Amino acid sequence: MPPRSLLSARARADLFDIPTDRDGLMRYYLLAPSDLELIRTRRRHENRFGLAVHISLLRHPGQGWRDGVVLPAALLDWLGDQLHLPTSHFLNYASRGATRAAHQALAMQHLDLVPFTKAHMAMAEDIATRAAFATDHGVKIVETLIADLRKHRLTLPSVDTLERLALKGRARARREAAAALFDALSPEQRDQLQALLVNDPSVAQTRLTWLRGFPHSTSPASMAALLDRLKYLRSLDLPPDLGQGLHPDRLLKFAREGAVAPVSLLNDFGERRRIATLAAQMADLFITITDATIAMFERLTGQLFSRSRNHQEEVWRMGKPRVGKLMQLFGASIDAMARAQDLGQDPFAALDADVGWDTLLDKRDEIAGFGELATSDPLSLAAERYAYMRKFAPAFLEAFQFNATDAGDDLKDAIALLRDQNRTGKRKLPDDPPMPFAAKHWPSLIVQDGQPQRRVYETAVVSTLRDRLRAGDVWVDGSREYRRFDSYLMPRDTAETVMRDAGFETDPEAWLSDRRATLVKRLDQVDRALKRNALSGVRIERGRLKITPHDAVTPPAAVRLERAIDAVMPRIRITELLWEVNAQTGFLDAFTDLRSGKQHDEPAAVLAAILAGATNLGLERMAHASSRVSHAQLTWAQTWYLRPETFADALGRIVDAHHGLPFAQHWGAAEHSSSDGQFFSANRGSGLINAKYGPDPGLKIYSFLSGQYGSFHSSVIGATAGEAPFVLDGLLGNPASFDPLVHYTDTGGVSDHVFALFHMLGMTFAPRLRDFPDRRLACFGGAKAWPTLSPLIGKPINEEVIRQHWGDIMRLAASIRDRSLKPSEILRKLGAYRQQNRLYLALGEIGRIERTLFMLDWIENADLRMECHAGLNKGEARHSLARAVFAHSQGRIHDRSDAAQQKRAMALNLVIAAITFWNTIYMDKAASHLARTSPLYNAGLLPHTSPLGWEHVILSGDFDWHSGAADRKIARPLNIRPARDWGT
Repeated sequence: MPPRSLLSARARADLFDIPTDRDGLMRYYLLAPSDLELIRTRRRHENRFGLAVHISLLRHPGQGWRDGVVLPAALLDWLGDQLHLPTSHFLNYASRGATRAAHQALAMQHLDLVPFTKAHMAMAEDIATRAAFATDHGVKIVETLIADLRKHRLTLPSVDTLERLALKGRARARREAAAALFDALSPEQRDQLQALLVNDPSVAQTRLTWLRGFPHSTSPASMAALLDRLKYLRSLDLPPDLGQGLHPDRLLKFAREGAVAPVSLLNDFGERRRIATLAAQMADLFITITDATIAMFERLTGQLFSRSRNHQEEVWRMGKPRVGKLMQLFGASIDAMARAQDLGQDPFAALDADVGWDTLLDKRDEIAGFGELATSDPLSLAAERYAYMRKFAPAFLEAFQFNATDAGDDLKDAIALLRDQNRTGKRKLPDDPPMPFAAKHWPSLIVQDGQPQRRVYETAVVSTLRDRLRAGDVWVDGSREYRRFDSYLMPRDTAETVMRDAGFETDPEAWLSDRRATLVKRLDQVDRALKRNALSGVRIERGRLKITPHDAVTPPAAVRLERAIDAVMPRIRITELLWEVNAQTGFLDAFTDLRSGKQHDEPAAVLAAILAGATNLGLERMAHASSRVSHAQLTWAQTWYLRPETFADALGRIVDAHHGLPFAQHWGAAEHSSSDGQFFSANRGSGLINAKYGPDPGLKIYSFLSGQYGSFHSSVIGATAGEAPFVLDGLLGNPASFDPLVHYTDTGGVSDHVFALFHMLGMTFAPRLRDFPDRRLACFGGAKAWPTLSPLIGKPINEEVIRQHWGDIMRLAASIRDRSLKPSEILRKLGAYRQQNRLYLALGEIGRIERTLFMLDWIENADLRMECHAGLNKGEARHSLARAVFAHSQGRIHDRSDAAQQKRAMALNLVIAAITFWNTIYMDKAASHLARTSPLYNAGLLPHTSPLGWEHVILSGDFDWHSGAADRKIARPLNIRPARDWGT
């Protein structure tokens, strides 16, 4: 049986191979003056060269010069240049083994190193164990082990020894962590956890399967099912401090294994490991179901208002002809009475004669009905669905203990009142119930004839609770997504240090002074330019800004060149394309087993599972369409290998390799990125209806593209969700090695708060604003100093609100900067309850400053407008490729859970990145061919081409994963046919 392997061949090479590129040679093998001084003590040239090699290899990889190590010519040339010696001298080195041994000892003494021996094994295993408490990732454990051994001034043992030590440390960390969890449980708690794996007739399955299968569709029945599971989890009575002494990542590792392991596999675990895995999963599942229950309450409460509003709109739509006739009748009545008044006649007699008094009386009730419908408050309309609300709200209020600051005591009192009413069956409210409502007119809707109306009051309390839970003003212990707002932010002192280290001004007065001076200067410049009519295509007409649209970015000749390139691209099956991209990038190495960290023994199963998600084919149909890949293999690969972090690692490898291709440089700077949302249809239980996209429910995949077409991030968002909160998620969650500097979006990705955060994170936000003329500029003080721009300037900047909340602004920005906070989550919380959250207002004021500076640049700079348009065109081209790949099941998403939807989006993004990478390689070859053979070729037009074509890629049919493409070494020939007419 071969020894267990922890590191892939690529990982071994990255850690221990001798680099041959200039950056690697400079990083590891630049000889210090003290090195050169020691080397010069050797008399012979070959001995100087040999000692330099010993010193270099002890530094990296750290094991010294061992027998069998092949020294790259690049290393010898590099050292020879520093020693001013030709590499031919090295050929005469160390014919005697004693000389090499003496030089090895001398180099170790010089570097203050001691050899690694058996006596150090126990210490090294302890180091590996401590590292493995936080991660199971083999590379990270080995990296930590190497770093600590170097701190102890030890040479490194062989790679095999390091790997064995890491494996031992990981196994020991798992055992010790499992023992800690096991020992923290009482015998009764262990028995309860073991019972999760036994079929329970009351749920017709094991309790574990029942708990995992909690519903995701929005309905009162789903709420009841979630609350049942929450009640059962509480009955397990697990210790509240379970896993307190363990690293959070180790506890999460147990929970994630438990979440995907089938019952049969859990039964095969040893007792300690099985109980520890179940305990960790139950603790994590309690948090997950708590969050899911509160999110369900959010959606159900939102439906009270949205469905009432939709009903109102539907009644209006159906009644439009009747309303029109009533308005005509009203107009005729006014005309009749006006004529009579002019003629000195009795208006009422004229009205009766021309229109008919009885006719008017017959319409009185209809007019009153439409009037009431038009003026109805959303709260009153929502209260009409009181019976629907009672299906979920009382049980939800009873299930949780809600916490709030002192300002939230009135809401807690209102909830307590409703709980008491529900428990006792009382229907009548007290005369003066708590009124915790931000809408000042709600009490007048609640109290009618001196008596509070139960239906309206309860609806108002439920709605207020929803808003405050979303904002973080009310929180629930044991939740991950609905914590106290303040707990999301780092301490102020730490935050100011983080921001100061990033080069951001942390003094509010200094910052305001700088932005005031900058804004005044730019307003002066643009105002003068507009007054002189010096800005091309920009003018102000009747107090409204007019910007002339620019011409098409892509010239017709570039379109013809791109068609010619597409025509000669090799034809290839998607299966072979993925294998060839893996051969170039090694992205499959990123997909490791959740438990062992090893790569899959059958990588074809991983590729097939990825493609099943990317094409929307599904695992079962992929198994039928694939050769020598079973449904069981696909399910195992998807469960244990396809995870957000493995997708991110694989995507980062492809995008980095793509950016390194010479041909990709034609498309501009990778750091100029863009993002856009794309709508996909979904089942009713999987998505929401957005009238903008038609009557069908769906969701959006929000994707990010680098300036060189690297598709580096995607995330699933609701069909009705605004895109602005998600813009920063992809930029900060970018798995590739480049750092976006300028980012383009369309209007949907814009808000003043996003402008503010871009500024504080040191990036440039350059959106295309469809409603640009309708947006007001901002200034400090009055607008009289800029007479030309004054019609475009709105209210002045509220400096005081910025000063008051500067500390929290620093905490927010620093928490986002160090990635401890997801931008979309905090922006949604800030915007959820605007009446109470002045931090939201302060951040918006900063955003108004930055948006104004951007708008002034947009007005003045035609090149900026062109660059933004070109950047967004790249994203729109990606949408077409995504539609072509995601073609099965009519491109409709059937997954109900957020995790499954996100996994499908990540698979699609990975395949798009792979196609883009492969296309770029062969576009380079195609362009070189056309440069020799076609009059259409013009190197200046290459920036207008795109690697997002797919006509030459066979995306459907049978999938042969064992065609030999995995081992292909020779580049494919271009699709060249004789006598091709390049003019078409």
